[in-house]
Amino acid sequence: MTEGRDRTWLVALATAMWGTDALWRMPLATTLPSASVVFWEHLIIVVLLAPFLPRAWRALRACGWRERVAIVVVGAGSSALATTLFTTAFKFGDPVTPLVLQKLQPVFAAVAALLVLREQLRGRYFAFALPALAGAWLLAFKDPFAIELSQVVPALLALGAAVLWAAGTVLGRLVSRTIPARDVTTLRFSIGLPTAAVILLVTGAPVAVGWGNAFGLVLLSLIPGLLALWLYYIGLRSTPAARATLAELSFPATAALVGVFVLGAHLTATQWAGFAIVVAMVFGLGWHEQVSRTKLVTVPTPAGV
Repeated sequence: MTEGRDRTWLVALATAMWGTDALWRMPLATTLPSASVVFWEHLIIVVLLAPFLPRAWRALRACGWRERVAIVVVGAGSSALATTLFTTAFKFGDPVTPLVLQKLQPVFAAVAALLVLREQLRGRYFAFALPALAGAWLLAFKDPFAIELSQVVPALLALGAAVLWAAGTVLGRLVSRTIPARDVTTLRFSIGLPTAAVILLVTGAPVAVGWGNAFGLVLLSLIPGLLALWLYYIGLRSTPAARATLAELSFPATAALVGVFVLGAHLTATQWAGFAIVVAMVFGLGWHEQVSRTKLVTVPTPAGV
């Protein structure tokens, strides 16, 4: 199968839409448990995608066992469990540790892409990867040189989320090569919904959320949820996972802009520097892979996968 031209730019655009998440999640987080929010996100999207469920499940049945396992991990792990782990990490009173360890996600994804997808990285890849990671670090913290990893539990929770999100990038790439983006999106949320329901029951979070939260939940589900994920899987279909995971750093960059211009946050000079570095590296990587004959990430032919 011909995967088409590289779409690193589309992955970056889709994940930049995740940066608008705070516009709706922050008000919801002040009134609802995280498990309730995650459950309703999945339920709303599954209801909207219900007409496509039969086709999506037929597509999955036509796949091999690797794709079936992959989509279960993406739906149950990367979609429902990872978000809950990451949100729970903040409830231990340490807002720094989860953010620090989340920056390891591209590292996990690059290793997984090598092992699972047999993607090969050229040396110049790290000329984009290392500055991008450094920029994400600078962007995350007002004082990037005064970081303390003070608690074991939030550290483990954040690491678990980072590993699951990295797995989602790599396994989503694996599945999207054989299943259309709409079907992958449908499968991700339809498999994630039962997992979110189990988490809801285990944590004792309420199912009823009140009509006052309905509008925010719908917007959260549609924009950084359904629309962003659909575009993401279209881009991932022809973008190697090791490249896509760096493009995903557009997420914290967009989140920073939303925080400053909409939510009234203030960035330090080092945070603005980090923002500039992330944007430059994500744009530069996408531009290089579009115009250069020598790709920084090479993938095996479909016959060799």
